[in-house]
Amino acid sequence: MLARQRQSAILDRVRATGGVRVSDLATEFGVSDMTIRRDLEALHERGLLAKVHGGATAAGTSSTDEPGFHAKSVRQLPEKAAIADRAAALVRPGAAVALSAGTTTAELARRLVDVPGLTVVTNSLPVAEILHAGGRSDQTVVLTGGVRTPSDALVGPLAVGAVRRLHLDLLFLGVHGITERAGFTTPNLMEAEIDRALVAAADQLVVLADHTKWGTVGISSIVELAAAHVLVSDEALPPTARRVLGEQVGQLIMVKATRAGRVTRTPTSEGTAP
Repeated sequence: MLARQRQSAILDRVRATGGVRVSDLATEFGVSDMTIRRDLEALHERGLLAKVHGGATAAGTSSTDEPGFHAKSVRQLPEKAAIADRAAALVRPGAAVALSAGTTTAELARRLVDVPGLTVVTNSLPVAEILHAGGRSDQTVVLTGGVRTPSDALVGPLAVGAVRRLHLDLLFLGVHGITERAGFTTPNLMEAEIDRALVAAADQLVVLADHTKWGTVGISSIVELAAAHVLVSDEALPPTARRVLGEQVGQLIMVKATRAGRVTRTPTSEGTAP
């Protein structure tokens, strides 16, 4: 395949999924990582994509860009699976937990369907549907009201009011971006408000974020880094991020990416709170 043909195929992939990894492209096209990096550099110089650590994302993204749930659901699948596996081990039977909107929290929901006596509060339509369709009869799922966003989150006064009087053991929070200065961020102002309400309602905050979230900034900060009791990410997290997060969050847990699509059920006898 000629370089121009390969670059065209790479650009199609970025536009379809929102992001690509150098290692994945090298395997797919049967070339070296250096060849792919040269391709990405050429496309970057033409303004067709944005280079990031280990890969590239769509060009022209801003702090208010909010990809739809489906578009995000096909990105970083192995990383999200591994993060969800580890997060599920933090949940004990009978706990009252909240899952914010997001594709990683949706992966977590698939691993919680067998946890006895679980109460789940969520503003995520996909999370609620996963637990409604596959959960146990002794589980309780509370879906907030509100206005639906492109990421299938429910936001606004109804959503915020639904959680303000609740007292929860754990919140699993998905985020759009993480930086040292801005903390955990989202591109949707109203989603930031409901996320802050969920943080206030929970005794423990567990943030779920793959390595691509580092260095991305949404328009609105949710909470500062130090507010997280636990952050679960993957081993591709760059050294700078490891240092900053290791110093500021309560506990940084990094996992090795697994094969995409694998679902590990929560071991109900071994789950413990952080």
